[in-house]
Amino acid sequence: MAVQQSAVTSNPLIAIWDSIIGKKIVMALTGAVLILFVLAHMVGNLKIFAGPDEINAYSRFLRTVGQPEFGYGQVLWLVRLVLLASVALHVTAALQLTLLNRKARPIAYNTTKAIESTWGARTMRWGGVLLLVFVVFHILHLTFGAVGFGPGQFQHLAVYQNAVSAFSIWPISLFYIIAMGALCLHLDHGIWSALQTIGWSTARNTRTLKTVSRIVALVVFAGFTLVPVAVLAGWVR
Repeated sequence: MAVQQSAVTSNPLIAIWDSIIGKKIVMALTGAVLILFVLAHMVGNLKIFAGPDEINAYSRFLRTVGQPEFGYGQVLWLVRLVLLASVALHVTAALQLTLLNRKARPIAYNTTKAIESTWGARTMRWGGVLLLVFVVFHILHLTFGAVGFGPGQFQHLAVYQNAVSAFSIWPISLFYIIAMGALCLHLDHGIWSALQTIGWSTARNTRTLKTVSRIVALVVFAGFTLVPVAVLAGWVR
């Protein structure tokens, strides 16, 4: 038993994971992967304003990239697996840090201290739960067409037509916009927290880094919500 415990603790990766700072580093690194994906996904979505041919061709490109070395869709699935692993590690680390914080501080902060914190910090946990629900819905909705579409309405690789059909239903568009609001708050606090964890924050650049975090969060919110708003307003049809 003692030998097994010694072997576990001698593993540097497990030792890092078992520490609080290790979990924060994992959250920062996986968060960086997810932020890069979010920005790339946003740019891809905005191709809808270039017309159906442009964004539908982009959808086909994502599945043929890497050929002939890789088969159809293999690179895309590889990216999806990396993202899935990043989400799993990010959520697991967040849950474990939450439990450790509660164990170390069973009495909650007083009201005055809570007011002094940012909206992003205060909504981080519930916002994260909402984002998880949204991601599952989004995959079932616009990736597989399993929900939110009538029989035969969803067309494979017809991103433009699927988006117009999907966002023409205002409750779905509203849910997307609310979820993007949660993402905005999550990024506002999360980017700043990640930069602080990896040691990029100093007394001199703190204000600048917080401003950059907020700008990125607002750009992401605007970029993603522009599509459902444009469909509802009739700008894209």
